[in-house]
Amino acid sequence: MQEGIVIKSTGSWYEVRDIDGTVSLCRLRGKIRLDGLRTTNPIAVGDKVFYEREVNKDTCVINKILPRHNVIVRKSVNLSKASHIIAANIDQAILVATVAQPRTSTGFIDRFLVTAEAYHIPVTIVFNKCDLYDEEQTSAAESLISTFEEIGYQAFMISAVTGFQCDRLRDIMKDKVNLFSGHSGVGKSALVNRLDPNLNVRVGEISEVHEKGKHTTTFSQMFPLDFGGYIIDTPGIKEFGLYDMEKETLAQRFPEMRRLMHECKFSNCTHQHEPHCAIKDAVENGDIAEWRYIDYCNMMEE
Repeated sequence: MQEGIVIKSTGSWYEVRDIDGTVSLCRLRGKIRLDGLRTTNPIAVGDKVFYEREVNKDTCVINKILPRHNVIVRKSVNLSKASHIIAANIDQAILVATVAQPRTSTGFIDRFLVTAEAYHIPVTIVFNKCDLYDEEQTSAAESLISTFEEIGYQAFMISAVTGFQCDRLRDIMKDKVNLFSGHSGVGKSALVNRLDPNLNVRVGEISEVHEKGKHTTTFSQMFPLDFGGYIIDTPGIKEFGLYDMEKETLAQRFPEMRRLMHECKFSNCTHQHEPHCAIKDAVENGDIAEWRYIDYCNMMEE
């Protein structure tokens, strides 16, 4: 058997690259069950696997998935399953957002950040298309960036069209396995092409009626970067539903709340209705952004 890494997933077939760079087309041998993880896709891009060539065929079969360092998952849109694995074994995530054409909601961003926190995955947030922002939109982006930076995240504006701050993003991504994620239409593919023109990823358009993006990336795929490292480009996500997140631990996924939780009067404080809550006091004092707290409460209701 050979060891390789899954670089493309189409749902039923997988492209696996070995240590020499040879890519093989593989399928699963029977059903591989993952430890307690009910998912629509048993294998994800980034998985390390053992595989072997089928007799008298040009294709291979995957026999085993090696233990994962981490995964990032979301709730599946398929109600018969619980989760969908976006990628496995990544060093960091790059969340591409926009404040216009189309607008990325803070709820979407915070759900992504909460999930990444749960799996100890660092996130950098880039607000693309800043070349299109008017004064009000630029101010809105700067306000969001300021809040995220105070919390501890890297966040900045970027432009796939002009190349603004793309060198900064290259430096962050260099020699790492990077997950690229975001809504459809935020310009992920255009940004990938600006970062490494050799990749020539197909770029889509924005629907003028709904100002929403059209899917251009159909399958998750890993590409080597000419400046070092890898990028996992994923299909645009409409909604980011939380998977396997407990109410008791949700506040711990908000770094600014995590730092204050020990000051609450009650050890089991939900930070919603209890008296003498350090989190609610911090929101009232402006030390925690009100919109972050609202997003937290919305997640608790789910």
